Amino acid sequence: MQQLGLFAHLTHKANLRHTRYGWLRLTPAYSVHLVQDVLSQITPHDTVVLDPFCGTGTTALACAERGIPVDTTDINPFLLWLTKTKVGAYDSAHLTAFRSNAQYVAQLIENSGGNDIWTPPIHQIEKWWSVDVLRILGGMMGFIRRISDFCSEKVVDLLKVAFCRTMIAHSSASFNHQSMSFKTQNNLPLFHRAADDMLMTWQAVVEDLYISAQSKVQTKPGIFLCDARKLSTVLPHDFYTCVITSPPYPNRMSYIRELRPYMYWLGYLCDGREAGELDWQAIGGTWGVATSNVGRWSPPETRAIPYPEFSGILAKISVKSDLLARYVHKYFYDMADHINDLFLVVKSGGSIYYIVGNSKFYDVIVPVEAIFASMFSERGFVDVDVRPIRKRTSKKDLYEYLICARKP
Repeated sequence: MQQLGLFAHLTHKANLRHTRYGWLRLTPAYSVHLVQDVLSQITPHDTVVLDPFCGTGTTALACAERGIPVDTTDINPFLLWLTKTKVGAYDSAHLTAFRSNAQYVAQLIENSGGNDIWTPPIHQIEKWWSVDVLRILGGMMGFIRRISDFCSEKVVDLLKVAFCRTMIAHSSASFNHQSMSFKTQNNLPLFHRAADDMLMTWQAVVEDLYISAQSKVQTKPGIFLCDARKLSTVLPHDFYTCVITSPPYPNRMSYIRELRPYMYWLGYLCDGREAGELDWQAIGGTWGVATSNVGRWSPPETRAIPYPEFSGILAKISVKSDLLARYVHKYFYDMADHINDLFLVVKSGGSIYYIVGNSKFYDVIVPVEAIFASMFSERGFVDVDVRPIRKRTSKKDLYEYLICARKP
């Protein structure tokens, strides 16, 4: 394989320099440059794009800015809300109201939260935020919830994005590895005020959103709540000329883990059980009850993954952990279901572009890109091609790939 460097312009970090793309930095994000490179190779006339794994809405926004019709789906309602907000069209009235209400929130921060406090039912919430920070956040969200009944939805959405960025910036949580950890809340100077730091964050975030929300979108994407294994139950058949997406990677990194604080504060989750149940429905989920469900899962004997060495890979992983072997097996079983159904909604002649990363469990490399290629071929896609994109920073021997194919 050719030598690959660490190309920042092909990672989520590049999105931080691109207007709306950096509104809320989450793990399930890939570079807008990669999407734009693909879009530059297709003919805009009669193009209809699909992203069946919405994530942070990168594909939907890139298409909307270019005026290319696009639909996107996800099983997580928070990600759909985030995408809807990022691709929204905001006029001067929306932006003026946003800035005006944001100034009122700033006054609440200066007053350490005010009297109308609302906090979500997060278990051991004091581990996430200090008492002072939590009170201020509660006052901020109390105000946003209160004005939601009479204020424009678009204005409220912008306020929620600003809140999310401020909330996570002042959290003790660290998402730098799979197990997640909490930073030690060090003793602060005697006269330190959490409100001062939070006010600076809030004002900077509001200004960034105010400026970037003025960028234009030319089309309104279709955004649908849908299981990626059942696309044909929601989307039109033989319709999409191009698919650009990045499915979850088989690396035990459950996205719900990082999304939980946002989902609790915005009302998408009420308890930990809900988080586990949602992650069990998602492909590759391992949070909470999803892990125990994976341990009880067995594949139907009539189904097999077409990659010749697949059984051997599972056997090697199983020597160290039967649970991980089942996790890998179920991941590809679910992805095979997705690919089988995807074929129904792609138009004849349509192209697909999948950004995937290989995985490593103990000393066993899982060639995700090759397994995907075998599943695409078995389903009937042709001209399957695997292109290396970049070396990843997480582990040695891990790379990202772009898989291209076409429906005949």
